[in-house]
Amino acid sequence: MQSEPNWEWYRTFLKVLETGSLSAAGRAMGMTQPTVGRHIDSLETALKLTLFTRSFDGFAATAAALELRPYAASLAATTEALRRVASSHGAGVRGTVRLTASEVIGVEVLPPILSALRADHPELVIELVLSNKVDDLLQREADIAIRMLRPTQQALVAKRVDGIELGLYANKRYLAAHGTPTSMEELAKHALIGFDHENAFIRKMQARFPVFARAALAFRADSDLAQLAAIRAGFGIGVCQSALAAKDRELARLLETDFSLSMDTWIAMHEDLRDSPRCAVTFAALVAGLTTNIKRD
Repeated sequence: MQSEPNWEWYRTFLKVLETGSLSAAGRAMGMTQPTVGRHIDSLETALKLTLFTRSFDGFAATAAALELRPYAASLAATTEALRRVASSHGAGVRGTVRLTASEVIGVEVLPPILSALRADHPELVIELVLSNKVDDLLQREADIAIRMLRPTQQALVAKRVDGIELGLYANKRYLAAHGTPTSMEELAKHALIGFDHENAFIRKMQARFPVFARAALAFRADSDLAQLAAIRAGFGIGVCQSALAAKDRELARLLETDFSLSMDTWIAMHEDLRDSPRCAVTFAALVAGLTTNIKRD
C-alpha cells in the first residue's frame, strides 16, 4: 500500500456493502453520491484491490471485499468504543454506554430502569441495540449485554439474574371465542403462536412440549415483540414472560402446572470496563432493575 487508508473510507466501504449502492450509502451517511464514490476509489487505490463491480441492480462486492468485511467491521466497533471511552472522561458519571438486549427486554423492561438511571446521572447517554444475536463484547460491539444464556467468552464480567419464568398466555377475548384448553393435548386444537427458525432454547422447549412443533404453529415469527403483539391481539396462545404478562389484565395464564419454563438472564461486560464509572453504575442498575422486575411476578 502506498498510503494508510483513511478510516472514513472503511466506514463508507461498510455502508456500500450494506446498502449495495453509492446513492443509498450516501443517503444513510449524509453524503453526496460523488463523495461516496471518491471514498471507494481512494480505498481501492490505497489497497490496490477492486472492491466492487457494477451490476444491473447496484454495486456487487468482490471476493476481496467480502474477505475484508469482518476486519472493517472490527475497526468500526473499535472506533465507536474509543469514542465512548473518550466521552466518559471528566468529573462524575458521564459519557455513552452501549447496551444490547433482546427486543422484549429492551422495549418492555428496560425503559423504566434506564429512565431512573438517567435521572440519577443526567450526563449519561444510552445507546440501545435490540438484537437476539450474541454480540461480541470482546470486540466492543457493545459495552454491556443482556442475554438469555450464560456468556462463554473469557475476559468478561458476568452476573446471573434470577431466571425469568415463561408461561402460556392468551387474550381473554380469544378464550371467550375459542374456549380454554384444560390439557396440553387440547392445545393442538388452538391457534398457537411461536418461532419461525429454531435455536437451542426452542429445540429444548420442543423436546419437552412437542405440541409446539413448527408445523403446528398458526403464527410464526422470530421477533419476540411480534409474538407478544399477536398474543395481546387475541390471535391465539403463546409463550410469554410471566412478570410481563402479569401487568396486562387482558391476558390469562393457561395450564400453569403443566407448562412453566425458566430462562436464565445474564448481564455481561468486558472486564476492562469494570473500573469505568459509566459502565459500573449502568451494570449495577441493570442487575437491580431486572431482579426487581422478575420478583414482581
